[in-house]
Amino acid sequence: MENSPVLNKSENKWMKSVIQVVRNTSLFFQPQIRTKIMNEGWASYWHETLFLQDDRIKGHEVDFARVNAFVTSLPRVGLNPYSLGMRLFSYIEDLADRGKYSYDFQRLLNQTDREAFDRQTGRGRDFIFAVRENMSDFLFLNTFLDQDFINRHKLFVAGRRMNDKKMVWEYFIKSRKVEEYRRMLMESLYHPPFIELDLEKTEEDGALYLNHRFEEKPLVADYIANTLVGVEFLWGAPVKLETSEVESIKPVMVADGDEVQASDELDIMWRRVLYTMADRKLMKKSV
Repeated sequence: MENSPVLNKSENKWMKSVIQVVRNTSLFFQPQIRTKIMNEGWASYWHETLFLQDDRIKGHEVDFARVNAFVTSLPRVGLNPYSLGMRLFSYIEDLADRGKYSYDFQRLLNQTDREAFDRQTGRGRDFIFAVRENMSDFLFLNTFLDQDFINRHKLFVAGRRMNDKKMVWEYFIKSRKVEEYRRMLMESLYHPPFIELDLEKTEEDGALYLNHRFEEKPLVADYIANTLVGVEFLWGAPVKLETSEVESIKPVMVADGDEVQASDELDIMWRRVLYTMADRKLMKKSV
């Protein structure tokens, strides 16, 4: 930016200050954004725990339960981070109290023995404090969300289909498997793109070359043009962005007896593309 042909020295200094404020604000909010389910679940957990231990609530239990249910009830369709986070913290606290996060428990194969296992360690509260301090939503869900939790709270992934006779949309239970439920949650998490500067390709022709490390989540197409216009202005030269986009989508075919039918799973083909912003004009080609 200091050698930008577009901005003079004073403008460069002012623009750097603005960009620094934007960057610092983003860094401040990153931990909050990445722990949404944990933050709201933690608040709900302690709200219920502290209220129920307070003698002043006697005689008002029903009122508290009614108000609390509005916040922490589990929806049949969709996600309530308050209820999911609170119940998952309570769940892992109970498992840690019983010593189930141990090698001795993990090596048990008999279901009856696993259910009866209880070392009465009393370490659950310390355990959830450590989880709260060191994990993000991604690690929290990937580590502790299991099939037992899904079964205990009767959770499921809902699907939607059109009833042609009644001409209405119908919701149905698509899956009760933890893998599918976890995938649904992961898709709802904040997932910023990983875009890095490719210095070798930048030095070739002077254009800023940005490489999107693709993680099965494409960039939002509506934002690409305006973002690259801004980057070109700050850089003072053309900007290139390499990323991945959908080339084709088709259902996965599965065998059902003698017939082959389309499943709900989709087979997505991706292709690498290169966007170039030069003189406020956007071009795209396959790479």
